[in-house]
Amino acid sequence: MPKISLLLFCAVTLGSACLCAQAPTGRVIQADIAQVKGPTNRMYNLCVGAGRANEGLRADWQRQLQEVRDQCGFRYLRFHGLFCDDMGVYQEDPKGNPIYNWQYVDELFDFLERIGMKPFVELGFMPSALASGTQTIFWYRANVTPPKDYAKWQAFITAFTRHITERYGAPEIRTWYFEVWNEPNLTGFWIGTTGGKSEADFAPTARAEYYRLYDTTVRAVKSVDAAYRVGGPASAGSAWIEETLNHCADTGVPLDFISTHSYATLSGYLDENGKAGTVFSPNRDAITREVKEVRDKIARSRLSRAELHYTEWSTSYTPFDPIHDSYHSAAFILDKIKGVGGAAESMSYWTFTDIFEEAGPRMTPLHGGFGLLNYQDLPKPAFFAYQFLNRLGDQELRCDDPAAFVCRDGSGGVQALFWDFTITHPGPSVINQVYYKADHPSLPKGRAELRLSGLAKGAYQLAVFKVGYRTNDLQSAYRDLGSPAQLTREQVARLRLACSGTPETLTRVEVGGDGLLLRPFEMRENDVWFVALHPVN
Repeated sequence: MPKISLLLFCAVTLGSACLCAQAPTGRVIQADIAQVKGPTNRMYNLCVGAGRANEGLRADWQRQLQEVRDQCGFRYLRFHGLFCDDMGVYQEDPKGNPIYNWQYVDELFDFLERIGMKPFVELGFMPSALASGTQTIFWYRANVTPPKDYAKWQAFITAFTRHITERYGAPEIRTWYFEVWNEPNLTGFWIGTTGGKSEADFAPTARAEYYRLYDTTVRAVKSVDAAYRVGGPASAGSAWIEETLNHCADTGVPLDFISTHSYATLSGYLDENGKAGTVFSPNRDAITREVKEVRDKIARSRLSRAELHYTEWSTSYTPFDPIHDSYHSAAFILDKIKGVGGAAESMSYWTFTDIFEEAGPRMTPLHGGFGLLNYQDLPKPAFFAYQFLNRLGDQELRCDDPAAFVCRDGSGGVQALFWDFTITHPGPSVINQVYYKADHPSLPKGRAELRLSGLAKGAYQLAVFKVGYRTNDLQSAYRDLGSPAQLTREQVARLRLACSGTPETLTRVEVGGDGLLLRPFEMRENDVWFVALHPVN
């Protein structure tokens, strides 16, 4: 094995055994700094999800979005409820004439603009004064019925599009996305023209009604600027893809992108009240295969140039699932991002924050919420997966390891992100709400060696970060406190230290004339390692 001289001018080791002397066995993560695969694919942070628009007017929500924007690089934000009554967008006078109001919308969009983000605009739900019925969903009573008057809906969408065009300018709006509705293939989100509850009864009429809404909405948006991007069907479970492609191809109605959703559970799509029992899918190809199959459907269609955006995805579709808080989620996220690759233009993680009120405000600090951050701004393991991805350089290097990214930046630095993805859930015998609530120590998975070659001779700073069981593991630290229903300031401070994201090891190293750096790492189930090597000037 080639030798490397090490100058340990300074070292900070926080209980890590990554810099061990034994020769590694098994897995090798190898890359040559001169062998560039191509630009780093940033589809993972094009967009991230949030609960509903009105939550975006809160100071704590805005503070957390600023944090994930800064740390994880998210560029677009998608959320429900832009047109719900709590946003005050639509009323009618006694004669039935529409009254539009964009004040809350402006406040939210202006904030996104200030922090360098854009809205991935979900056009819904229905303002009650414009609705044909009274059926609602969620604690905040989002109306899910079609418009009572499609001409008024078209005028409303046209007025909205004109307003944002006047406020932000057409060149800017051409960079936005407009998605029509949310999950219309589910009876909870869309009331068609029939009361049928079965899929056989519901789907045909619901699709027909949705396509009427879609067509009307596209005409309204494109009447302001034909270059504005509109798509759908925003379906649950990758449904209605071929039907939507065929509908738009047959009618000539524009479809700039396909959007749909996927969650890694054995069954189900919706948990309105946050009480469903879920089971993590034992299929290692969950989500990944689904995305690629949808991409193939688009490629075979007459609208093969349409983009593909997964505007919701995660381990589980319910905001009461402790897998979202678990250390298992970080490796899961990276496995799916790596597996999907270029098959989708974006994968919008659902969601960035636990400030999420579909089932009403949650009552405990860690309750299985969707977020990367909990109520107290504390990062979960999933947060670090996105933070590490965002720290990768802009040029991806060739690396044959299926669970690794190795990249370089313009300063001569190299970053390696690698992980183990192990499904430990035993299957349908136990639900997530029981399994991931319990303590599950990770088991050893052997040793991996990172081999970097082609490095310039000289001094480097080597920073090693980790997320895994009891390392940046908020859930375990919270469990150690006894899982209190409310947190004191002292407890929040203790938890913040447990998930601080500080380096496991910070070392100065010297790379010799052979240009090699070798490092062994002890791997355990669902460990994630991030290694950053920067030249020392």
